[in-house]
Amino acid sequence: MAAEAAGNLIPLVAAIIAIGVISQVLADRLQVPSIIFLITAGILLGPEVLGIVTRDSFGNALPAIVGLSVAIIVFEGAFHVRIEKLREAPAATLRLVTVGALISLVGTAIAVHFLLGVDWLVSFLIGALLVATGPTVIAPILEVVPARDRVETALETEGIVNDVTAAILAIVIFEAITIGMENPMEFLVQFTQRLGVGVVIGGLVAGIVFFALRYVDLSPGNAPQNARLLVLAGALVSYGGAEFIATESGIAAVATAGILLGNVHVPYEEDISAFKGDITLLVLSFVFIALAALLDFGNLQQLGLGGIGVVLVVALVLRPLLVFVSTIGDRFTRGEKLFMSFVGPRGIIPASVATLFAIELQAQGLQAAADVLVGTVFLVILMTVVFEAGLARRIAEFLDVIPMRVLVIGGGKVGRALAERLEDRGENVVIIEDDIDIVETARGRGFTVHHGDGTDTDVLRSAGGENAKIVVAATGDDDVNLLVSQLAASKFDPETIIARANNPDNVEAFEELGVRTISTTLATAQAIDNIIERPALANWMGEIGRSGDVQEIEVTSEELVGRTIREIGPELPGGCLVALVARNGTIEVPDADYTLQMGDRLTLLGRRDAVRDAMQFCHPEKQG
Repeated sequence: MAAEAAGNLIPLVAAIIAIGVISQVLADRLQVPSIIFLITAGILLGPEVLGIVTRDSFGNALPAIVGLSVAIIVFEGAFHVRIEKLREAPAATLRLVTVGALISLVGTAIAVHFLLGVDWLVSFLIGALLVATGPTVIAPILEVVPARDRVETALETEGIVNDVTAAILAIVIFEAITIGMENPMEFLVQFTQRLGVGVVIGGLVAGIVFFALRYVDLSPGNAPQNARLLVLAGALVSYGGAEFIATESGIAAVATAGILLGNVHVPYEEDISAFKGDITLLVLSFVFIALAALLDFGNLQQLGLGGIGVVLVVALVLRPLLVFVSTIGDRFTRGEKLFMSFVGPRGIIPASVATLFAIELQAQGLQAAADVLVGTVFLVILMTVVFEAGLARRIAEFLDVIPMRVLVIGGGKVGRALAERLEDRGENVVIIEDDIDIVETARGRGFTVHHGDGTDTDVLRSAGGENAKIVVAATGDDDVNLLVSQLAASKFDPETIIARANNPDNVEAFEELGVRTISTTLATAQAIDNIIERPALANWMGEIGRSGDVQEIEVTSEELVGRTIREIGPELPGGCLVALVARNGTIEVPDADYTLQMGDRLTLLGRRDAVRDAMQFCHPEKQG
C-alpha cells in the first residue's frame, strides 16, 4: 500500500514541478508575475476542477514539505536584502514593518469581526496572517516592474520582516484559541521567545556557515558546488533547529541567517545566489500549486458579501492607509506611494499557515472557525494576487513609477559597463544585440537583452523604442551607430540620442545630425589627462554612483525661485553643493548671490544620498 502511494506521488510531484517551470517561462515571456499562472494551475489541478491534487495526495507529509519549502523561499528573499540599500528609505521601511504592520493587524481584525461576525481571537488570527506580503509575491512583481531602489527595498524588506512577525504572531494567537491564554503578558512572552530563538539560531548557523566558507578548504576542484550545498544545508538546519526548540520560530531563523550571510562577503557569492534562485523557483512552484489545489470554493461562497467587504477593506483602505502613514516625510513620490498602496498581495505564509491551522482546528471540532479562517485568507490571497499582481505593470505605467527607459544598442564591454552604471542608479535599461554569444554573456550577468539588429526599426520598437527617453548607440561600428541615431531620431524622437564614435574623424558627421557624440579616443585621452593633472577629481569621479554622485536637475520648486545660492545653501542636504547652473544655453559656476529662476538646470555634486535628497528638494516631482 505504501509502495502504491509512493508510486502515485512521484509522477504527481514531477508533474507539479514541470507545470511550475512552464508557468515561470510563460510569466517571463508575457511579463506577468508567475504567481498568476501558479495559482491558476493549482486550482485547475485541485478538487474543484480536475481533482488530480487533493488534501490526501501528500498524506501527513504536506506540513513538513511546505515548511521546508517556505524556509528556502524566505532565506532566498532575505539573502538579497542589502543593508546599504536600506539607506534609500530607512524611516519608511522601519515604519512599514512596525506602524504599518500594526495598522494591518488591527484594521483587518476589526473588519473580519464586524463583517463576518467572527469572535475576536479568530479575527486577530486572520489579521495576523494577512499582515504578511512576503517575497513569494513581491519578488515576481518586481521582476516585471523595475521600480526605483527605494520602492524595491521598502517592499522587499516589508515582505521579509512581516513574514516573520506574521507567522510568530499567528502561532501565539492560535495557541490562545486552542489551549487558552488570557494574560496579555503571555502573548508578549511567547512572541518574544519565538522571535529570540529564531534570531539566535539563525545567527549561530550563519556564523558557522560563514566560517566554513571563508576559512575551510572546501575542495579546490569543487569549491563552488560545495559552497552552494553548504549554504542550502545551513538554511534548512537553521529552520529545523529553531522549529525543534520553539514552533514557528524557524521562519525568523532562516530570515536572520539569510540577511547576515547576504551582507557579508562570502566566497562564490554569485554561484550561491544563482543556485538558490533556481531551487527557490522549483519549491515556489510546488508550494503555490499544491496549496492552491487545496482551495475549497465552498468556503469562499459561505463568506458572501462580508468576505468581499473584508477584501476591499484590506486592499483599498488599510493598505493605502498604512503606506501613506509609513512614508510621511520621506522621499517617495505620490505615484510611488500609490503604487505601493495598490500592490501588496498576500502569499505563501498566510496560505500555508492557514491551511495547517485549519487542519488542527477541524481535529478539535472547531469546523466553523476553520472554514472562516481558510476561506477569508484564501479569498484575500486570490483577489489580491489576481488584481494587484496581475495588473502590477499596468498600475506602474499608469502612475509613471517605472524609471527612465534607456536603450543601449551594442552589448559589448562598453554597452554592458554603461548599462551596469545606469541600472545601479535604478534606471530601466534594455540592451539590443544581434550577436547571440554576446546576448548570452550579457543575460548571464543579469542584464535585460533584446536579441536583434539595432538598425531595424521593428527591433527598436519591440525593445521599447517608443517609450525610450534615451537611446545610446554604443557598438564598435560607426556606420551602425550613425544609422541607429538616424532611425531613433526619425521614428521615435527620444529626448536624448548619444552615439559612440570609434574614429575621431567621424565626430563631425555625427554632430551635424544633432547627435551628442562621445569619441572613444578623445574620452580615453581626457581620462588619462585627468589622472595626471587632476588625480583627486579623477579618483572621486570613479566613485560616481557608489559613494559620490553628480546629477543635473531642473528647478521646478517655487520655494527656490527668486532666492540666491546663499539663501538655499543651508537648506541643501549636508555633503552636497550646486556646482553649475545652466540657463538659456549658458553654463556658469554660480556665486553666492546668483538668483535662481524657474527652469534653471542645476548640477549637484556630493555624496550619493545627499545628491538624491537635493534632487527631490529642487524638483519635487522627480521620480529618482
